[in-house]
Amino acid sequence: MFDIAVIGGGVNGCGVARDAAGRGLSVLLAEQHDLGSGTSSASTKLIHGGLRYLEHYEFRLVRDALREREVLLRAAPHIIWPMRFVLPHLKGLRPWWLIRIGLFLYDHLGGREILPGSRGLDLRRDPAGRLLKDDLRTGFEYSDCWVEDSRLVVLNARDAADRGASVRPRTEVQSAERNGTHWSLVLRDTVSGRSETAKARILVNAAGPWVAEVIGQRLRFNSAARVRLVKGSHIVTRRLFDHDRAYIFQNADLRIIFAIPYEQDFTLIGTTDVDYQGDPAEVAISPDEVDYLCKAISEYFVKPVTPEDVVWSFSGVRPLYDDGKTAAQEATRDFVLELEAEGGVPPLLSIFGGKITTYRRLAEEVLERLSPWLSGSGAPWTRDAHLPGGNFPVATFEEQAARLAADCPSLDAALARRYLRAYGTLAWSLVEGVRTPEDLGEHFGAGLYQREIEYLAAREWAMTADDVLWRRSKLGLRLTEDQRAAVADYMRQARGADVAMNVASSRA
Repeated sequence: MFDIAVIGGGVNGCGVARDAAGRGLSVLLAEQHDLGSGTSSASTKLIHGGLRYLEHYEFRLVRDALREREVLLRAAPHIIWPMRFVLPHLKGLRPWWLIRIGLFLYDHLGGREILPGSRGLDLRRDPAGRLLKDDLRTGFEYSDCWVEDSRLVVLNARDAADRGASVRPRTEVQSAERNGTHWSLVLRDTVSGRSETAKARILVNAAGPWVAEVIGQRLRFNSAARVRLVKGSHIVTRRLFDHDRAYIFQNADLRIIFAIPYEQDFTLIGTTDVDYQGDPAEVAISPDEVDYLCKAISEYFVKPVTPEDVVWSFSGVRPLYDDGKTAAQEATRDFVLELEAEGGVPPLLSIFGGKITTYRRLAEEVLERLSPWLSGSGAPWTRDAHLPGGNFPVATFEEQAARLAADCPSLDAALARRYLRAYGTLAWSLVEGVRTPEDLGEHFGAGLYQREIEYLAAREWAMTADDVLWRRSKLGLRLTEDQRAAVADYMRQARGADVAMNVASSRA
């Protein structure tokens, strides 16, 4: 009997599981695929207030998100770091004075302490203006943060499990029904095919794009709340500029497009906003979206970006709360919690919408809404807590990377830095006992060794090559097709050995 069962292993579901486990509650989290395999790994990868939401008068959403930037930065300085954004002023769109007012609000709404404020730029002199067209002479610069989004999900799940939660990726909730004072759930392991049952006093539906499907098909309920599926797509090119700042560009359709330094040698460009119909698991970028992003960027850069420059792309489906707005980009990014517990039945709480930036605050509000059924649970605690590996000061990242390289001379400086960026202080446990390069095991290319794969399998639920190459890391961008196939073969063999061992153990 669990206190809370959570359906969905995205950032919201893992955030709720972590918060609840840290309050001393027993928690089950079930995710039908890999952790963070849906919307949460297909974001623009920003911890930001959402500058453009100000013109939609979503001041509370922007304020809450701005407050969370530095909370999350302190909690996970290995996977979250500050980034400066260059906003060129294009005549004929938003006037200069309106942008200046917006940036003033952006600087002051959220109680900024670490991040530097905004300033004006002379693009004729600033290095950021060199690759821009000549008519772009002035602009602005402001601060937000970058996040490794899928790693944020996995670290929340890891912390939840370390605090006692049962985290079950690749586990489908086939059905759930109220049974007196609790929920009865039927779970199916999607790898082995085995089914089992579980019980929980409270059910939280954090299924993201599948939230309505869970309500209608798994729970067989009717809900007044509506979800609007909006596809956001991104493209990745070889590095387009040699500085570490990002660009935010205004388009004639009043949308904005980012061009962001990505994985050292690449540039991330996005995003689109397109209403989506269909299975969220099959979402993919369309040729029209690729053309849109290339043309939008080429309006600003001297050297045009073409579809031939694209080396990778990804798409996700945002499960926005349908507030009746006509344009996809105008639909609210705020979250809505629907609680159904009338007549003393076991509660069901469904989560609609939300931003990756406010996931921690969302989890707090979920627990607050459920508090009448959780007598004896602990107080809110996540605001001042580190995520796994994040227990070092924000400003000391380079110092920590140098120390890791010194403590493990078998690592070159670049590999030590990547390990610290991915795992923070847990990197020391990853390289424990490594005395020579051979101790890292088989090398699959681009600094990916057997030791790291085994760590990800043991500590972060990685089972497939995609888990390792595209979610726990982005090393898939650097490996050849043959090298990626070698990783897949290795993981299939390792998984087969594990299954055989488990079968032998059960027979014994």
